[in-house]
Amino acid sequence: MFDRPDSGNSALLVHIDISHWRQPVNGGVSQTQPFAPKGNATFDTEDDRTEFVELARSAGLTVLDTIVGSISKPSARHFIGSGKIEEIRLALAEHEADVVLFGQTLSPSQERNLERELSVRVLDRNSLILDIFAQRARTFEGKLQVELAQLVHLSTRLVRGWTHLERQKGGIGLRGPGETQLETDRRLLNERVRVLKKRLAKVRRQREQGRSQRGKSGIATVALVGYTNAGKSTLFNRMTEETVYAADQLFATLDPTLRRLDLDGGVSAVLADTVGFIRDLPHELVDAFRSTLTETLEADLLLHIVDDNDSEREQRRDEVDKVLAGIGAQEVPQLMVFNKIDLSGHGVSVERSEDGEAQAIWLSAMTGDGVEELMQLLGERLSVERCSGWMVLLPTQGKLRAQLYSANAVIEEAVQENGAVHIHIDMDAVEFARLAREHSIEVKDIVPDRESLGEILAASGRV
Repeated sequence: MFDRPDSGNSALLVHIDISHWRQPVNGGVSQTQPFAPKGNATFDTEDDRTEFVELARSAGLTVLDTIVGSISKPSARHFIGSGKIEEIRLALAEHEADVVLFGQTLSPSQERNLERELSVRVLDRNSLILDIFAQRARTFEGKLQVELAQLVHLSTRLVRGWTHLERQKGGIGLRGPGETQLETDRRLLNERVRVLKKRLAKVRRQREQGRSQRGKSGIATVALVGYTNAGKSTLFNRMTEETVYAADQLFATLDPTLRRLDLDGGVSAVLADTVGFIRDLPHELVDAFRSTLTETLEADLLLHIVDDNDSEREQRRDEVDKVLAGIGAQEVPQLMVFNKIDLSGHGVSVERSEDGEAQAIWLSAMTGDGVEELMQLLGERLSVERCSGWMVLLPTQGKLRAQLYSANAVIEEAVQENGAVHIHIDMDAVEFARLAREHSIEVKDIVPDRESLGEILAASGRV
């Protein structure tokens, strides 16, 4: 019989490179092609192995040893060969690890077979990332999203927990409700998934209301995106003077955080700190967090944070762009922010296009160098022509007054004895022009101070 082993806090890591292999193509002619089977994410550099170790440590595991190797083609049964299995078995005997982590995505049968061979818990990279997300979730929405992703991942792995009840074993005393138990588990799991999706749909509607309200008020949204551990939360804290959790670890931030920014020129914006991306992010996580990533999709500007001290910064940048394309956010304008110049040695500088628009900035979120320049650039990129001043509304213009309040354009008002309203507004000039056409008013009806309202009243014959 096989009962799934318990997990623990000490881990043995297994990192396998999948090299090129030869397969018949074009009518049987052999041709060297990279092996990239569906679902098997490959790592082929020292930085990738380092990232895998950091993932394990971010999950709170103690890494006892790392076993590396390469194969030309994964085994359908165990993913690795018998020799590597024996090497892992000897390392387990030496280090007494509680769990074996693979840097690739394993199929349910591969995990099950490896656990049989090694008699310890075996997890793949996707399971590790899901565990980290489960630890980091703090908000109600984040916890729902993580649980949904975990259940989707678990749905193909239920058999492992119930193999001691499987009917196929046969024999006296071993026949029984195994198949029924599996069906019951699947039914309960599917019911829970349905409930979670319903709750998340409600949360999405609430988020949509918030985004709609920000849109009506004319407040722009700026979203921080980037590879995990690029320094997004540190920069968020520096810009907003907040104390959002930031640490030198992968996925330190999971739940999105939104704060208001007051920029130069009277421009206001909402700054959103989002979850960091990583290469080969499990598709169930992308699906589950799609509502959170909508903050990115509907942003007016993306601050794409890149670790300037990272030797693979261009590859990391490409991975982020892939995820953005996957959620449909590839067309959202970006401002590149190269962070950690205190480590790279690069000075504060701004790169502009031929028409003078800022395209990139180099700064340090840790020391604050260049952050003030970033705030000025945001004011430039987000500034729009404003319509600000005083105007008079008659009692018959109640609809216009309601629309101005709905747009959060009213700063102050004073109701007169005759029912007229002296109202002070500040709003996007384009939006005011739309209202002006609808209500047959003119820009000249807006004056800079309240004392000048008498001229408008006298000119219109209303006094």
